[in-house]
Amino acid sequence: MPDGPFENLLWQAVIGAWPASRERLQAYAEKAAREAANSTTWTDPDEKFEARVRAALDAAFDDARVTTAIEDFVARTDAFAASNSLSLKLLQLTMPGVPDVYQGTEFRDRSLADPDNRRAVDFKRRETALAALDAGTVPGNFRDEATKLLVTSRALRLRRDRPDLFQGYRPVLASHAAADHLVAFDRGADSAGGAPGALTLATRLPVGLERAGGWRDTAVELPTAMRDELTGRTHGPGPVPVAGILEQYPVALLAPVNGDNA
Repeated sequence: MPDGPFENLLWQAVIGAWPASRERLQAYAEKAAREAANSTTWTDPDEKFEARVRAALDAAFDDARVTTAIEDFVARTDAFAASNSLSLKLLQLTMPGVPDVYQGTEFRDRSLADPDNRRAVDFKRRETALAALDAGTVPGNFRDEATKLLVTSRALRLRRDRPDLFQGYRPVLASHAAADHLVAFDRGADSAGGAPGALTLATRLPVGLERAGGWRDTAVELPTAMRDELTGRTHGPGPVPVAGILEQYPVALLAPVNGDNA
């Protein structure tokens, strides 16, 4: 395509939405190209350019070389994409402010721009998955769709049931080898020495983390015994290896263990 920026955008959309139907991708491409107004517009469509866009997308389904290239790229990046998705979701749900959750995005969402993102939501499937989580079923693989639902439901319930754990904000710094790959903050009192609140731990830049050898001796200091709302495991107090906390998922939501919450 004679429009490098749009071509880059288009293939990123294909990868992000894959597997997606031909019809969804063609509709997205037409809208995105015309609204970019660089090579074609709504008021003056460039049929020659749009035909090349349609041909490129058709190749994703009709040309085995293109299909293989897309599927190979998705296979190489899917685990890292899932890690980033969970990290961003937990950060969004637990940072200061009121989180906004779109219906249907309790699972990993591969919707494109409207009207693609207005498709019907399978609420029954989500209700069934949530009931299974509440009954004690724990996703064994963080790439499982239910893991995002686990993060969403547990984070929102903790904010609802224990608002005292979300009264402030204090960054938490990890130490040692892979400290730069952890985003962490305590939503307890702002002042030093204040009561600990909900502690969010999230992985960043997972590709680089894997290439460097994982978490290794990276650790965080926990002020008291804390329970992970996602796995039910208790950690601390004191310095705790991040590899142990994030053994099952790339994120953790820790709450202080005391009294009735033990």
